[in-house]
Amino acid sequence: MSAARERIVVVGASLAGVHAASELRVQGFDGEITVVGEEPHQPYDRPPLSKEVLAGSRGEEVLALPLDDARDVDWQLGAAATGLDLDRRVVKVGRREIPFDGLVIATGVRARRLRGLAPGGPGVHALRTLDDARRLRAELLPGARLLIVGAGFVGVEVATAAAAAGCEVTIASLDPPVAVAGPHVSEVCAELLEEAGVRVRSGRTVAAVEGEGRPSAVLLDDGTRLTFDAVVVAVGAVPNVEWLEGAGLALSDGVVCDASLAAIGAGPVVAAGDIARWPNPATGGTPMRVEHWSNAVEQGAAAARTLLEGPGPQTAHGAVPSFWSDHLGVRLQSIGTLSGATRFELVAGAPGQRRFAATAYDTRDRLIGAVAYDMPREIVRCRAALAEHRAAVG
Repeated sequence: MSAARERIVVVGASLAGVHAASELRVQGFDGEITVVGEEPHQPYDRPPLSKEVLAGSRGEEVLALPLDDARDVDWQLGAAATGLDLDRRVVKVGRREIPFDGLVIATGVRARRLRGLAPGGPGVHALRTLDDARRLRAELLPGARLLIVGAGFVGVEVATAAAAAGCEVTIASLDPPVAVAGPHVSEVCAELLEEAGVRVRSGRTVAAVEGEGRPSAVLLDDGTRLTFDAVVVAVGAVPNVEWLEGAGLALSDGVVCDASLAAIGAGPVVAAGDIARWPNPATGGTPMRVEHWSNAVEQGAAAARTLLEGPGPQTAHGAVPSFWSDHLGVRLQSIGTLSGATRFELVAGAPGQRRFAATAYDTRDRLIGAVAYDMPREIVRCRAALAEHRAAVG
């Protein structure tokens, strides 16, 4: 993979894609760089979509990604990649073909769909793109009835903005609010939602949808009927890999990569961001796919270095996952792999005060992560403790 490169194509004008293009220039690559993006907009940041932009507290100018390092880039925006031919080394974009010597796959994820509630239809929303946020923001009117299906980070952040706008908000979810962050966070978040006037129906799924043309109600699996003016589907995301099918890459919950983010089954191809599934050296080689902002930034740069230097120990990418969420007047921060946690232990503050930190442990009682609710200094201490623990266990 470290052979001379003259033309590198980045598919995905995303956070990971932009950082890959920037790192190529920083590392001295002076060949052609083409970035293909499905959306017509210049590259932008996504986290503010469900926060400041949806709430209307800040304009869309907060979204623009800095492109100072991404110099002399050919931006091919407004058209999605539709196929990949590895033998001929071309990316297909509709009827066009773009040749490459090296390829970065950074097409990210899209919102998971529910039967009968297809985002983009009248009154049905997801929140992944700028256009999604614009459509949803127009629905957040005082007195409007908003149903949110899903109580993860996006669902709770949307509920925060909608309740502040004066909407009547109901959340229906199989899991309690932000369940992945542990029971302490989930319980406090549920209390904050109730105080904000948000009704939460936990442990429930959508069994049926009513309304022709524009859905107007759902029946939950316990028979409860919920009416609404608009609905947001926030039940997770799926990797955008369909355009890669048949190309010869290993695809399994994303693009399967080695420790250096080099795509398995390909030559000069790397993946970065939400779509990359790789054996993370920082977690003992556990294969994972991480859908967080910091991961996209770090992997974009790391994938670019692998493309230039080749895969191997010198370009292996180890990263401790981290994320944050601003909702209901508090900030949630986390590090590590909370999804594998079986026990959480409070180390500072108290849930009753709504300011606390907790460490997370797996089935073998190994420290694997930590979470903090409105205690930013504690998450720094927890990060150090996690690093020391991992160094001690090898």
